[in-house]
Amino acid sequence: MSTEYFVSPQGNDRWSGMLPEPNADGSDGPFATIERAQKAVRKLKKKGIMPEPVRVTLRGGVYTLKHPLVFSPEDSGSPAPAGEWNRVIGPERCVTYAAYPGEYPVISGGQQITGWEMTRLNGRTAWVATLPDVKRGKWTFTQLWVNGKRARRTRLPKQGLYQIAEPLGEIVFEGDPTKTLFVGQDAFRFDGDDLKGWRNVQDVEMVALHYWIESRIPFDGIDTADKTAKLRWKSRMRLTDDFSKGGAPYYVENVFEALDEPGQWYLDRPTGQLYYLPRPGEKIDTAEVFAPRLPQLVYLRGDAAADKPVAHLAFEGVTFSHSEWVPGEEAHTATPQAACHIPGAIMLHDAHDCRFENCAITHVGSYGIEITDASHDVTVRGCEITDLGGGGVKVWHSFSGAAPGAGAGPDWNATRMCRRIVISDNEIANGGFRYHQAVGALIGKCTGVQLVHNNIHDFDYSGVSVGWTWGYDEGYAYGNIIEYNHIYNIGRGMLSDMGGIYTLGVQPGTRLRYNLIHDVQSRGYGGWGIYNDEGSSYILIENNLVYRTKSNGYNQHYGQDNLIRNNIFAHGGEAQFSRGRVEPHNSFNFTQNILYFDTGGTVLAGNWDELNATIDRNLYFNASGKALSFAGGSLKQWQKRGADKHSLVADPLFVDPANGDFTLKPGSPAEQIDFVPFDLSTVGPRKRSR
Repeated sequence: MSTEYFVSPQGNDRWSGMLPEPNADGSDGPFATIERAQKAVRKLKKKGIMPEPVRVTLRGGVYTLKHPLVFSPEDSGSPAPAGEWNRVIGPERCVTYAAYPGEYPVISGGQQITGWEMTRLNGRTAWVATLPDVKRGKWTFTQLWVNGKRARRTRLPKQGLYQIAEPLGEIVFEGDPTKTLFVGQDAFRFDGDDLKGWRNVQDVEMVALHYWIESRIPFDGIDTADKTAKLRWKSRMRLTDDFSKGGAPYYVENVFEALDEPGQWYLDRPTGQLYYLPRPGEKIDTAEVFAPRLPQLVYLRGDAAADKPVAHLAFEGVTFSHSEWVPGEEAHTATPQAACHIPGAIMLHDAHDCRFENCAITHVGSYGIEITDASHDVTVRGCEITDLGGGGVKVWHSFSGAAPGAGAGPDWNATRMCRRIVISDNEIANGGFRYHQAVGALIGKCTGVQLVHNNIHDFDYSGVSVGWTWGYDEGYAYGNIIEYNHIYNIGRGMLSDMGGIYTLGVQPGTRLRYNLIHDVQSRGYGGWGIYNDEGSSYILIENNLVYRTKSNGYNQHYGQDNLIRNNIFAHGGEAQFSRGRVEPHNSFNFTQNILYFDTGGTVLAGNWDELNATIDRNLYFNASGKALSFAGGSLKQWQKRGADKHSLVADPLFVDPANGDFTLKPGSPAEQIDFVPFDLSTVGPRKRSR
């Protein structure tokens, strides 16, 4: 048995909420708001332990929020008495917010824009709507969705990138440009007519792409006479790129004069007018246009200090849309990598035994979901997390978002790490629309996280990032499992120094297995399939297929005793595997791998002044027929250094490697290195019965 309440856009908060639709005489029916259902559940809890599971069923339609939905400990379900087990709900008296069968409720943090009028702009038909709150300075936004599709702010150049002619502000390199890497700059010279004295120039943003991040900064002014631009604040890093003295590539966004293509929009903040150029087939009187008003949509907020978590709370089949977190200047000085300071549209703070299943988190301007601050036993399964201003899923070690009505969260400490989080069978895709360095899945100082059976694709930086300690200090990242994920279209030529899977720090028990990774394209250096960055140690990397990477399939900057065995690395663009730093200990064991390529002859890249690694029983083949080069020498010279003494150079006999089929034909010489074929047929989300 369970108690069930109903909520409907056609409901009334004065009704009982016990009926799925209004009765014949209109005297009773579902609630109108989710907040009213919360109050009903809390009333039940005043009786003590939940007498039975509770289900709040949401009818289809849009539920527009005026403020984030905050679930506190008083909204929790209850654990079941010892020995009790409900086959449907599980071992608890859970409170579940779920979609009505066959219907699609949308929890929206946006405002639907109405009152459109026709106008002519730059020789084109345009729509214009006046937004008084924008004109009064009470509202601004950088995302817009029309008929369920993301509309684009104007951008120049239309294709490609500009390049900074000269960063301004003296920086002394002292022979090592890395020493000044994080010295920001707030002015530069530009070429030709790249920049102009545009309308509302202080609302135009410069987006510089340098190294592994982007800097997004509004202009303070543009001087077209001496071709200099002044920025409102300093960049996160110096305005150069890839350890050179040359200027960073960049583009500009939100230029009124560039509004000339269907699907573009522009917000004129001084006048409060929103302009939109319709796509073919869009009608001014029927189009559904949403702009975000809230930074978060749903907030599960426990109190770790008081040992009062939000617990036994679930969401099923619900769509969450239309939010945007807009940072101030202070956020641009935070740690920029992976956009780790960007919160989630859904926040879980000290949440225990909670889950999101078969939900959609889409059309948001930040990370999709963030799980943080002592949360454990949380599941995100079977969800679509797509169309993201930032990244997909963030499992983090400190509270990084601002609570409704509160300031920034406290600093991290070891007692507040997340643990036993399951992220499985999700579609995590199409992110980085505003924050290019955001990743598909970001796992910080957390332990026992399972990231399994997901599709992760179309991000501008890494697909997955695990760990958050540079070097060999305590990393607090143990036993994280990254398996059976399909990771592809990563990088998209936007940023550098990235990988399909990226790791940091000492991580005993972490394993990367049975992942299918392909089409990793950095803009500059460092487009790797699997990338063990600073201090990555004691990680098992096994039974992965990696192919079509700009740089190479595997790279370790520096680390200790990683085990890389029984993988296929194919079609590395520059080399097949690499190491950045020689250290006195063993870097890694690289064994029983197949390396296949058809361009160039370079097998190894990076620093091999000393071997200090165990490399043996691998199979190498260059289908182009060119001689292989191992650290600048032949295989025999390489073997004299103690490496690859039992390795082979032979065709592994793949079925169709040009088209991604790396199945081995009978009689493959891979048997001679004890390579064990592995099955990736179940990679990505598994089919689930409803």
